[in-house]
Amino acid sequence: MHNTNRFAAVILAAGASTRMGQNKLLLDVDGVPMIRRAVQRAHDAGFTPIVVVLGNEPDRVRASLHDLPCTFALNTDFTGPTSGSLHAGLNALGADTDGALLMLADMVHVTTHMLRTLSVAANADTAPLHVSRYGDVLAPPLLFRRVLWNELLAWQGEGCGKAVVKAHQHEAQMHDWPLEALQDIDTPAEYRALTERPTDAD
Repeated sequence: MHNTNRFAAVILAAGASTRMGQNKLLLDVDGVPMIRRAVQRAHDAGFTPIVVVLGNEPDRVRASLHDLPCTFALNTDFTGPTSGSLHAGLNALGADTDGALLMLADMVHVTTHMLRTLSVAANADTAPLHVSRYGDVLAPPLLFRRVLWNELLAWQGEGCGKAVVKAHQHEAQMHDWPLEALQDIDTPAEYRALTERPTDAD
């Protein structure tokens, strides 16, 4: 199917990683830093531009992505609510962007296939929102068309635009994924468990 829309990806990578004790986005997954893996998957799924929102150790994160096709936005209040990073990412996008995929760099089980599925579906319909659903849980990756951006920019808080998703749930297209894909990596124990088992294919 020919893509007629321009969908960007906004990857939230600003967090302090307090429970990990070090910057988790620089830990290796499949032999590369976690953040690099997320950017590569967004790129392989066809999203452009890709904006990585930095906060904690921005120079180190930027260096790990030096040769990948992405740009950067900075959230100086990276210990604050998630909305600060989302706003920074959206504000870095140009007027020629039709929609934005929101993804979390530490959701390591989100595959290229999942991201591409959202993009293809959004190109095939006019739904303002495409939502990933894991059982009863609605979570990233989420694809917001531009018509919802003003609401996202007005929203403050945690949960990746949760209030906007709830307000438009009735007109959103849902994409169901295995519950295991919902897991993020926050603690040393979770990272050890991740490295001791096969990781997800693209």
